Amino acid sequence: MSTDRIRDHAGQGATTVAAHRARRRLRADQARQLADLLRHQILTGGFTAGTLPHETTLATDYGASRNTVRQALDLLRAEGLVERQPGVGTVVVAQKYPHGLDRLMGLAETLREHGTVTNEVRTMAPVPAPAPVADRLRVPAGTDVLYIERLRRLNGLPLSLDLTYIPLDIGTALLDCDLENTDVFRLLESITGLPLGHAEITLEAVNADANSAAVLEAPRGAAVLMLERLTHLADGRPVDLEFIRFRGDRITMSGLLHRSL
Repeated sequence: MSTDRIRDHAGQGATTVAAHRARRRLRADQARQLADLLRHQILTGGFTAGTLPHETTLATDYGASRNTVRQALDLLRAEGLVERQPGVGTVVVAQKYPHGLDRLMGLAETLREHGTVTNEVRTMAPVPAPAPVADRLRVPAGTDVLYIERLRRLNGLPLSLDLTYIPLDIGTALLDCDLENTDVFRLLESITGLPLGHAEITLEAVNADANSAAVLEAPRGAAVLMLERLTHLADGRPVDLEFIRFRGDRITMSGLLHRSL
């Protein structure tokens, strides 16, 4: 075989490999897109009795190939949302609960339609405020603040681990309150005689450290949703700085956004 023919043959082979890889990438993209659509249906109760339609039906309904449907279901199985049960099909085995981001509400208020929220108070004591905490609560650095660590459960299942800092002039009154069954928000309003006004929030995904994973009964290193929230009274005073780690497989965050021009 001549040198030119060898080059031509190698070029054709490279083209074939590239085309094959492109098809695989396209199928993976389509599977991810389909998984997103199915996930929404699952989380909003779109499948009767918690059972997904047959793969053939899904392929027809969504204009996808059977292979794409199988890959999409594999992605959802890896997330722990569905399982394949012999003789039954693909069934929903996990539920995520909605947490709104467009209203300032405590967890029990947010999830009252979905069950009972209880709090296991793991730690509650005055501690010297670290500089970043003192700065955000507008107290002198090193001043004592009330630190509260709670494991929050919904219907008995671990949902979030909350680390809270509150100025001590308000926090002292919380020491005698029922924190196991009452949202801190309600107690703050009762203690201060003022309604809560607004909160600044940051939401990001972080890996669970060994302790957080153990407390939340989640796999070590699993991604959790970290909600950092600084809540103010109606008069503008910051009164509650929280770092909340949610189990990402049990919560969804949603809100209604308006565009301002």
